[in-house]
Amino acid sequence: MAPLVQPASLGDVLKYEVNPNYTRETITLLAGIAYPVGSVLGRITASGLYTLASDAGIDGAEVAAAVLLYSVDAMLADTVGVTIARGPAIISRASLTYGATVDDAAKTAAKIAELAALGIIARDTA
Repeated sequence: MAPLVQPASLGDVLKYEVNPNYTRETITLLAGIAYPVGSVLGRITASGLYTLASDAGIDGAEVAAAVLLYSVDAMLADTVGVTIARGPAIISRASLTYGATVDDAAKTAAKIAELAALGIIARDTA
């Protein structure tokens, strides 16, 4: 019998937040992607939509701006999601997902630093 695998959940990502009314924001995600819980998001300057934070481009999404708290299927249309947009908050580093161009330790560290500037701290042992 194959083992059952439970998908990641809010508890896998978020370890502490000071006050959900302060730290969380409802945002709109760019269509075309199924966003998993723990997605590190960047904000596209021109449209205000969020997408996976990348290392390439000059549209604004290259700067980490939030972490998605619930998975969102935005394959067909722009869709609303709930994020941690500011701290104080602690998240699990192991549960984070990035855009395809964030593909090495230096780029990941840069995204972690961008989140830290917002008060969102990633911990290995959270």
